Amino acid sequence: METLNVALGDRSYPIHIGCGVVGRVELLLPHLAQPKVAVITNNVVAPILLQGFAQRLRDADVKVIEIVLPDGEKHKEWSTLNTIFDALIANSCERATTLIALGGGVVGDMTGFAAACYQRGSPFIQVPTTLLAQVDSSVGGKTAINHPLGKNMIGAFYQPKLVLADPDVLSSLPDRELRSGLAEVIKYGLIRDPSFLEWLENHIEELLSKDLSALEEAIFQACRNKAEVVASDEREHGERAFLNLGHTFGHAIEAGLGYGRWLHGEAISAGTMMAIELSRLLGWLSVSDVDRARALFRRAGLPVVGPVMPAQRYMELMQHDKKVQNGKLRLVLLKKIGQAVVSDSATLKDIRCAIETCTRHE
Repeated sequence: METLNVALGDRSYPIHIGCGVVGRVELLLPHLAQPKVAVITNNVVAPILLQGFAQRLRDADVKVIEIVLPDGEKHKEWSTLNTIFDALIANSCERATTLIALGGGVVGDMTGFAAACYQRGSPFIQVPTTLLAQVDSSVGGKTAINHPLGKNMIGAFYQPKLVLADPDVLSSLPDRELRSGLAEVIKYGLIRDPSFLEWLENHIEELLSKDLSALEEAIFQACRNKAEVVASDEREHGERAFLNLGHTFGHAIEAGLGYGRWLHGEAISAGTMMAIELSRLLGWLSVSDVDRARALFRRAGLPVVGPVMPAQRYMELMQHDKKVQNGKLRLVLLKKIGQAVVSDSATLKDIRCAIETCTRHE
């Protein structure tokens, strides 16, 4: 087991990374405010992990409330959030009752937002079960639900007490979900860690084959990068915005197609290529830089072109992005490989050109 620390003063918390950490109940117990928890999962993860996870807590004299949500991005909305609140109230959960997210990014985001709201703030723990959640959404305290006009538009910054990232639980993860997670892993190399990008280029096949050693290293390096960024800029006033490379374009894909049609990482992969192409149009990246990124995403089995949708529709959806400031769209782009920047210097013509260049025409 390796441990990282997200340094946020009195709200700091550990990320434990290693095979088998999900089964180590002793890692959880010190972070419980009372011997009662609500474990929130979905109907895909529950048959695989819930019974054993809950029983280990019960064996340690912890009362466990089980809350099983429907799976999928399309359920990341108010009515599903109310399902959590209904169960918490019906089971007399108190402010000190810890909410534990056992699932992927949707479960983690919704559990965190529920914890931020329930009785004006309850503790919560992240136990991510997808690669994407382990390397990105479980760390940093961003919690949210979607709105039909935009992804993650309603939420709160609310940090967990603990994160347990276990590569072992990825053995049952569908290959498509694994590839989706790799999009966020690759992102860290592109925005701030060129040596990690090179490592990924040398080990991408091992990751795709679910080699545990390679997965553990990738999770550790991704979480190290995320923890450093969050510690320096928790509320996304500066460097943390760089973590959104490709997300403005990618969120437009998700909203435009309907949540769940493309997985988050698939949309981010295509969206990142749009951001990289725009960076080239601005004279910051070379053609070889673009080709290098495209080749890695392709080797990871991820899309490098967006779905058929008019460029104007992309741009309309992008106007709902959280990085719009004073009515002006600010995009995360690359000055060079390993150096991200938030910029509003791109013209609408350049943005349209980047979208059209990276959109599939069939």
